[in-house]
Amino acid sequence: MAGNTGFTRFAKWASRYTGRPVSFNLAVAIIVVWLVTGPLFRYSDTWQLAINTGTTIVTFLMVFLIQNTQNRDTEAMQIKLDELIRVVEGAHNALLDLEELDEDALDKFRARYEALAERARKDMAAGGTDFGTPELGQ
Repeated sequence: MAGNTGFTRFAKWASRYTGRPVSFNLAVAIIVVWLVTGPLFRYSDTWQLAINTGTTIVTFLMVFLIQNTQNRDTEAMQIKLDELIRVVEGAHNALLDLEELDEDALDKFRARYEALAERARKDMAAGGTDFGTPELGQ
């Protein structure tokens, strides 16, 4: 697949395996071994530094792996939503690629949908329904 870099392949692999019970159990085992060796090393600064350094490095690297995974998942979901908008008759094509707009443009779209929801709630309170595809308005 195009664009499937070594980092992306590693990030996919890491996200699959680090979320499994065996990975959690391995982390617990490492902590247990560290705790058990405390008396052996007389709870020295080096003993404490070992776990602190290890956990800091793992945490630092996992931040990037998790962010990469979330970015890919979000992009894939946005593309799927764009496809649904594209194929649904009557859908507003202006909503395609909406995540690329700036905050002001998003606020304008949000305000339209909030007004639509408010009208629907008022209609329902008056005994109406909220079926159909009303126009968004300006």
